[in-house]
Amino acid sequence: MKLVDELFGMSSGYVLDFTNSTFSEFFRREVGIDIYDSAYAIYGGSKGKHLRAFLTIGQPRAIAKALTALWEYRETDRLARAQTETVINARRRLSAIVERLGGNSLASYESATGDVETKSQSAPRVFRAEEATLRRLEERFFALHEMSDEPHARGRHFETLLTDLFNAWGMDARGGFTLVGEQIDGSFQLGSVVYLLEAKWHRAKTDANTLHGFQGKVGERLEGTRGLFVSFSGYTDVGLQAFTARKIILADGMDIHDALVRRLSIPDVIAAKIRHASEYRNPFERVRNLFPL
Repeated sequence: MKLVDELFGMSSGYVLDFTNSTFSEFFRREVGIDIYDSAYAIYGGSKGKHLRAFLTIGQPRAIAKALTALWEYRETDRLARAQTETVINARRRLSAIVERLGGNSLASYESATGDVETKSQSAPRVFRAEEATLRRLEERFFALHEMSDEPHARGRHFETLLTDLFNAWGMDARGGFTLVGEQIDGSFQLGSVVYLLEAKWHRAKTDANTLHGFQGKVGERLEGTRGLFVSFSGYTDVGLQAFTARKIILADGMDIHDALVRRLSIPDVIAAKIRHASEYRNPFERVRNLFPL
């Protein structure tokens, strides 16, 4: 409890920079609980006291998940502000607690401002999108449902949202462009690999012919280029059976929804889809199956 208080400011009644609303939403998304349930009001009504109650009576793995998420949130903000770590061996001490509770070791960060931990204990900084940016993208995603039935307008907004989502995760995304006889909805980069994007916001599910057409576009590029096809409504069963992926992976609207709501790393999502497609010859595995709760 003392270490958690040092890291997150629990005894003040506050927790980091959360408001009541964002604190509730954070626990709902990251841990899957209502932190303002009466069960967590045994010590009082402040955010800090609700957190203390949760750490006292919560399930060990849920506590591990919460501490991991709070650490990532804290570190993202600290590094963005170029603040020096003031808690000695913070990551190592909290990680030991998380691991005892059944969680994984905490990610290690290396800041240009230096850290109380030695450099040998640190790994390169893990990039994480800003919470405020992800919240706005989530709102824009749900707003798409309220748009008119004009498919071109919905499609353009969907393409822009995906480009902004990729850029939120540092993927150097670019919007759509037109070549002679060819329209590309966008592109992004993951590591050394360039991906072309095809985004469809249609009521009808995507068929095999459409998938083959996009794979043909990707195949005409330099060796190593890949493609991501995002069909909001998904794909026909026949289309998935008839299509053999060589260069592209597939996602649907539910994948984007799950990644946004659960704040999943988009580079991690792409990497998981690529690995699954390579191992199982299946270019379309849902995010919720690749990242089970």
